[in-house]
Amino acid sequence: MSSPGQEDLNQLPDEAPLVRAAVAALRRRAQEEEEGFQALPFLLDEAHLLPFLRARDFDGELAWKLLKNYHKWRTECPEISADLQPYSVLGLLHSGYHGVLKERDPTGSKVLIYRIAQWDPKTFTAFDVFRVSLITSELIVRELETQRNGVKVIFDLQGWRFAHAFQISPTVAKKIAAILTDSFPLKVRGIHLINEPLFFHPVFAIIKPFLSEKIKARIHMHGCNYSQSLQQHFPANILPEEYCGEAISIEELSKEWTDFIMGSASYLQSISLLE
Repeated sequence: MSSPGQEDLNQLPDEAPLVRAAVAALRRRAQEEEEGFQALPFLLDEAHLLPFLRARDFDGELAWKLLKNYHKWRTECPEISADLQPYSVLGLLHSGYHGVLKERDPTGSKVLIYRIAQWDPKTFTAFDVFRVSLITSELIVRELETQRNGVKVIFDLQGWRFAHAFQISPTVAKKIAAILTDSFPLKVRGIHLINEPLFFHPVFAIIKPFLSEKIKARIHMHGCNYSQSLQQHFPANILPEEYCGEAISIEELSKEWTDFIMGSASYLQSISLLE
């Protein structure tokens, strides 16, 4: 699997001087911030600032707001974001809970899959589960094409139980919603739920009030007979065989992505919160 690379500004086209100026302006604002960015010093690097600008189409004010929200979220949610080392969620990764499709969708979006049935709530908390999402997000946001075209997510809710639901409190729901709306530099282009049971809907009702109208409009519930409706958004040739697709199995995709995460341990350590 190809490695997401930090962007080389010297490789950018003619607008590179404007991009550099925007990055420099954003960095100055972060350096002048009274509370400072000491806990996350890596954010001042060009490669880390660019995604915030791209996520807000180079609107300096909106990028600054997003950067501040990200910094606030990371520092105020240590139970999720303090330690991004893969070992902290190794069991979830090895269970096949999460995979990333090898091919992008026709719009260029990165496509992620999460399988609730592989999450044992007796072993892993909701915070562990969302740490997996944060780890993947921190890795794929380094990709130029993902910065430009965003992500789409497929949640397979087969196996959803009351034990899962009990872990999604209003506090947890608010933290989830913050990532989806205005606290991470990725454009969420679509959220697709499949195999959702009836008793998932009360949990969704807890999360929904915290979501923006834009995100709400991008949520699609496909039910158990999802094959045709899901392929209206994702062509069969990129979907795993378990989801009526023609690509390799979700088990193989999960293993490949787990290997990639493990190989990224040094980088993940570098963006974990400082002691």
